[in-house]
Amino acid sequence: QVQLVESGGGLVQAGGSLRLSCAASGRIFSIAAMGWYRQAPGKQRELVASITNGGTTNVADSVKGRFTISRDNSKNTGYLQMNSLKPEDTAVYYCNAVICTIPCISVANYWGQGTQVTVSS
Repeated sequence: QVQLVESGGGLVQAGGSLRLSCAASGRIFSIAAMGWYRQAPGKQRELVASITNGGTTNVADSVKGRFTISRDNSKNTGYLQMNSLKPEDTAVYYCNAVICTIPCISVANYWGQGTQVTVSS
């Protein structure tokens, strides 16, 4: 019923920037929150940043000041602007969204397929 499609990953040198996008489609009534998680090889998936429908954001300490999360409610799309990238930011980045689908009886958690971000030193 709902799809999350990420884009914008790739290979970048340390100090560079990337912008990830996450487009939600399907029978969407509302998106309560969107977030970005990442998982590096051999490590657990961790929260990078999240944003509520009202625009309240939460950003992990490890990326604070470098990454910015935003969303365009009219497009059901979320973004993660990543600046001053470091090799330790290398991971698969996953989009997550808490969505109420039509007719909005309950919310559910949805995940994108992931996009690889590789930062070379």
